[in-house]
Amino acid sequence: MTNLELENLGFVPAGPVPEHEVTGGFCCDLLSWAMSRCTEGRVWFTVMGNINTVAVASLADAAAVVLCQEAAWMPDALERAAQQGVALFTTDLPAYEAALVLARKLGQL
Repeated sequence: MTNLELENLGFVPAGPVPEHEVTGGFCCDLLSWAMSRCTEGRVWFTVMGNINTVAVASLADAAAVVLCQEAAWMPDALERAAQQGVALFTTDLPAYEAALVLARKLGQL
């Protein structure tokens, strides 16, 4: 599946969605942990909506970042994501539940 299909799972795009292949999910709110463990093609579920999250997602080549629990993206993060081709989404679900939605779609459960 691609990250373009994330909207069909109930995740709301927060800006442009450049197409990336989705291989799995990753839940974490610690940037240094995500930097070393979020791998290419993963959808990163977090509540950190700042510019540093976008930077880490770009470095990791994440398929997308889903901001959970109704957290809001900072304006500078939205701008940087558009510049760097990082797909951003939002959801009101907690990270665990949002990751389960993706895992079910990917047949990983």
